[in-house]
Amino acid sequence: MSTMEIIRDPLWNNVAVDPLAMRLVDSPAFQRLRYVRQLGLAFLVYPGATHSRFEHALGTYHLARRALTLLDERGVLAGIPRLACSTVRIAALLHDIGHYPFSHALEEIGALHHEEVARPLITEGAIAEILRAEIGDDTPNEVMALIRGESWSPLQRLISGSIDLDKLDYLRRDAFMCGVPYGEIDVDRLLNSLTVVEGTSGPEIGIIEKGLSALESLLFARYQMYRNVYWHHAVRSATAMYKRLVADAVNAGSLDAQTLAAFTDEGLLHDLARRAPSPLLAALRERRLFKRAFQCPAGDLTPDAAEWIADDPSLTRRVEDALARELGLNAGELLLDYPTKTQMLGLDLPVQRRNGEVFRLTGSNVSAINLPKLAEEFYRSARWLRVFTCRPVRLERERVLALVTRSRDEVHEQLTA
Repeated sequence: MSTMEIIRDPLWNNVAVDPLAMRLVDSPAFQRLRYVRQLGLAFLVYPGATHSRFEHALGTYHLARRALTLLDERGVLAGIPRLACSTVRIAALLHDIGHYPFSHALEEIGALHHEEVARPLITEGAIAEILRAEIGDDTPNEVMALIRGESWSPLQRLISGSIDLDKLDYLRRDAFMCGVPYGEIDVDRLLNSLTVVEGTSGPEIGIIEKGLSALESLLFARYQMYRNVYWHHAVRSATAMYKRLVADAVNAGSLDAQTLAAFTDEGLLHDLARRAPSPLLAALRERRLFKRAFQCPAGDLTPDAAEWIADDPSLTRRVEDALARELGLNAGELLLDYPTKTQMLGLDLPVQRRNGEVFRLTGSNVSAINLPKLAEEFYRSARWLRVFTCRPVRLERERVLALVTRSRDEVHEQLTA
């Protein structure tokens, strides 16, 4: 008779792993996650932030098991196939299997999104064989649909959505490992508030009304973590340096962009040191981080201003080098940074009142706090446009703002004039 394996976790204590999940955990693709840090280069600011995607994936799987157990005990899973529940647990376990070294940073230089990197790892090879043999032939594709938020499963929101279990684990885990008090989420209340409601296209995950205060705790925690950890100025400096040195190596042909996702954190740095040694790499490894020469909160910019910095890495590199020349710096010694736009908390969520009535969470029907509006205000407060340089320089605020607030086409024209 197969038994559950127990893995000790610093956040959730005992994580029970079923035999199928254990086979997936033992696969080479999943074991690589032991050597990919959850928070990328944040350990250069918060020394405890060395935890990995491996433990986060186990934590998300653990929360999926807890959520499904609670939903089943309340009788709201009636009519939902057991196979759907199994698929959700597996999707929770495998949702980050395609992550690049040092977390999301390489997606910001145009690398394929980690969810697409995961596709061949889940739908082909050893993992796919295990899933087809143990659950069903279409299971790998169903798992991918859940991870990408494209599944018709009524349980989709547990994997991708406003209150997905991924957020509940990483916010609590990241705060705990960084030693900061910002990730306090009422996880028990949220999990106990989950329910299944009848939506416009069938049953879907929602929350009962008394869980709204716990949802507020999730929003506040996410804002605090972005402001103080994920988008901390020194973390973003290190991230900008890392992005530039990898992009330079790829553009020079020293690294193959198609192989980036196969590396571990240290494996990639070692390969860069061998194939493309540079002052930028040495500075990053020795924590000689670039300093802020300019910064401006997103709230001071017009909507959509400077978005080309976040989504056009090729143009951004050209502008960086043009500004560097103006200031007497070498190429790669000035870096622009504007974190990729993200929702602080998407709130397309059905809420069930005590009388059974269901409404969608929007600004017009929340009596206490307008959560959607607050989420947007939090986002604009946490996101900053910054210019980092290797040494102190005099950079006029008006010069930077005049450049970054131009449209993409106008910036192209200026560079080619």
